[in-house]
Amino acid sequence: MPIDRRQWLKAGLWVLSLGSAQLARGANMLAVRIWPAADYTRVTLESDAPLKTTQTFITSPPRLAVDIEGLQLNAALRDLVGQVQASDPNISGIRIGQFSAQVVRLVIDLKRPIAPEVFTLQPVAAYAHRLVLDLYPAQALDPLEQLIQERMAEKTAPAAGLPAPSAAVNDPLGELMAKHSLPGTGAMVLAPPSTRRLDKLPPGTPSMDRPDHPPPKSNTTSTERLIVVALDPGHGGEDPGAIGPGGTREKDVVLKIAKMLRDRINASSVAGNPMRAYLTRDADFFVPLQVRVQKARRVQADLFVSIHADAFFTPQASGASVFALSQGAASSSAARWMAQKENKADLIGGINLGTQDAQVQRALLDMSTAAQIKDSLQLGSSLLREIGGVGRLHKPRVEQAGFAVLKAPDIPSVLVETAFISNPEEEEKLRSEAYQKQLTDALMRGILQYFSRNPPLARNRSI
Repeated sequence: MPIDRRQWLKAGLWVLSLGSAQLARGANMLAVRIWPAADYTRVTLESDAPLKTTQTFITSPPRLAVDIEGLQLNAALRDLVGQVQASDPNISGIRIGQFSAQVVRLVIDLKRPIAPEVFTLQPVAAYAHRLVLDLYPAQALDPLEQLIQERMAEKTAPAAGLPAPSAAVNDPLGELMAKHSLPGTGAMVLAPPSTRRLDKLPPGTPSMDRPDHPPPKSNTTSTERLIVVALDPGHGGEDPGAIGPGGTREKDVVLKIAKMLRDRINASSVAGNPMRAYLTRDADFFVPLQVRVQKARRVQADLFVSIHADAFFTPQASGASVFALSQGAASSSAARWMAQKENKADLIGGINLGTQDAQVQRALLDMSTAAQIKDSLQLGSSLLREIGGVGRLHKPRVEQAGFAVLKAPDIPSVLVETAFISNPEEEEKLRSEAYQKQLTDALMRGILQYFSRNPPLARNRSI
């Protein structure tokens, strides 16, 4: 029986009235999250519609006021107040109120001056619309200085029989420079590492860098070469990575493995030179891919090892893999698929595209060098051999593809997929502390084997 035109008209008016009600209601807050870290604290507000905001930063006392339009205060938004942790290095408290009929005011009280970034993210993966408040310390931390402080504490505390000095050292770099100028004292050598062998330098290399023209002798009797290994636990914060059938999150497993490996590295040395591990993240927060590369370069790392746990559509896939960068095509369709999947981390974790420097973006697309890739393949082979001794390998060789996180031009860089978290048996292994220790031992042996075949060169600048 055909529907009367009047019925169609009534139905249309009903739909229009529903849309008007929805429009008047505005957005509905679905969830709120806080990710505290020393690097920065992220506050995420997730809603079923885009949010329009205006914000003001007040310097004294430091606080950030954010007015969110078209929003009604609800239980999810009120929950934000209780999520603030006493240990948060940036936020001391949050206040929320219905400022007007259609405006919610959010005031974030801060422990120190910050440089805030406020931006929105479109729906992706399991997330709806997100409003992100990234609270960066106005005075950025110097990770290299922290590594030097740690090493100085190790050297001075045992000798003096005193506890290690606190973090409140005024100028550790200045102290090292002063030591370097005194005869008979050791100095720590720190400068960007070279991936080239001295006996294979191309013609035209400045004479000071060539083996037949050694640098002038220092007035020190000994030099300590700090060897830095950057460890990169994948994903974090808003980006959980792959999730196993038992609910195990990749970001949690790889952080635990990275911390275990950090402890092993910090207790080791190469040819008498101390080693120090640097984590691109040491807690549950998100780090954009290019920032992971930048962090490794800031600490002048000798190696970069990104740690992940693989996943596939079916639970049958199994085994560990090691990847290096490729300047051209991927070594296999699986490697290309894996790189595309890992490179999407920024979309899920959420980056502020408005602050991305165009020059940096272009550089990331073409930062690879033949020497870096060659050394990365050697490092990957050493790791793969050792990993194969404690578990099954997915592929017997190092695979190559365009992983954004491996694009440091001067640091041998690899990405290790420790196992398939999507495989129930391997998920259980990844949760096992015994297997985590076996895997950590294997990675440590692989790193030491690489250095035994490729001794770290003396850096070309000393402090």
